[in-house]
Amino acid sequence: GGAAFASMLDAIENAREEVLLETYILRDDAAGHQILERLGRAAARGVVVRVLADAFGSWTTKPSFWKTMRQLGIQARLFHPFWAHVWDHLVRDHRKVIVVDRHVGFTGGMNVGNEYGSSGREEGRRWRDTHARIEGSTAWEMAVVFREGWVRAGGEPFVISAQGPSDGQGARTLVLDSRPGRGYAETAAVLAAIVGACQRRLWVTNSYFAPTRTLLELLASAAHRGVDARLLLPGVTDIPLVRHAGHGCFSELLNAGVRVFEYQATVLHAKTLVADDYVSVIGSSNLDVRSFRFNAECNVLVLDEGTARDMAAAFEADLRDSIEI
Repeated sequence: GGAAFASMLDAIENAREEVLLETYILRDDAAGHQILERLGRAAARGVVVRVLADAFGSWTTKPSFWKTMRQLGIQARLFHPFWAHVWDHLVRDHRKVIVVDRHVGFTGGMNVGNEYGSSGREEGRRWRDTHARIEGSTAWEMAVVFREGWVRAGGEPFVISAQGPSDGQGARTLVLDSRPGRGYAETAAVLAAIVGACQRRLWVTNSYFAPTRTLLELLASAAHRGVDARLLLPGVTDIPLVRHAGHGCFSELLNAGVRVFEYQATVLHAKTLVADDYVSVIGSSNLDVRSFRFNAECNVLVLDEGTARDMAAAFEADLRDSIEI
C-alpha cells in the first residue's frame, strides 16, 4: 500500500498539464490529506485537476474537505448525491482511476483511505489489495473512461484529442470499462473467453463473491477439463453477508474440482485473475450482481508473461496466509 500510494503521489507531483482522479471512496484521513496536498500543489502550478468521487462511497468525508479542495483550485464532483438522484441511488461509481498527463495511469482495487496501507500512521489492520501503474497509450483510454463519469456527474465536458499511434512496446492491454447500460456484456464476454480458453491454470482473487449461474458453470467446466482452477476469497471481510452468500456456491465448486481458499491475514479487497502464465486482469469489479448491473467499473486486461508471473507469485504468497476449504 505504501509503495502504491508513493507511486501515485510521485506521478501527481510530476504532472505538467492534467491530473484526473476518480474513486469510489475518498476519505478525509491521512491518506486523503496526502492526496489533497499533492493535488493542491499541482493546481497551484497551473495543472488542471479534476476529482470525481462517489457520493455513497465517500459519504463519511466531511463537507469541509471538498470545500478546501475547491479553494485550492481543484475541480471536484460527487457522483449521484442522494438528494439529486433519488431514483438512481443504486447506481454507483466504483472505479478507481488516476490519470496524469494522459500518459501515466493507475487502476485496480485501491480507494483513497488509510486502510489500504497508504502510510505508517494508520491504526488497525491494513487491507490486502492490488493496483497497477500503466504508462503509455492505455492511460489515454483511462482518461476517456474518466471523462464519461465526469460528464455523467455534471462536470463540464473537456476535450480529449485523438490518440496518437502506440510505440508497440510493453505489454498489450485492453481497458474493460462498464457502466449501467453499457459494457457489462462485453466485460463478461472477455472474462468468459479467458476461462473458456484457459488450458493449464486459472487463479482468481476476488473480495465479494456472489456469482451468477453462468460463472459457476464456466469455472466448473474449466476444472472438469483439467485446468488448475483456484478461487482466493476473503476469510476476513467488512461485509459478512456477501461472504456468506458466496458460501452457498462452495459445494458445487468443490464437487467440480475447483479449489477454494479463504485469506486469513486481513481484509482481502483485490479483484484479479491470472491464466496460463500469460493473461492477467486487474481492476475494480467484484464477482457479484452489483458490479455487473449497477456499478461503473474499470479493469485492465494485460497480455504479458512477466506480469502474469508476478501475479502468480503474489497469488502463491497469499495462499500461505489462507486456509483451503
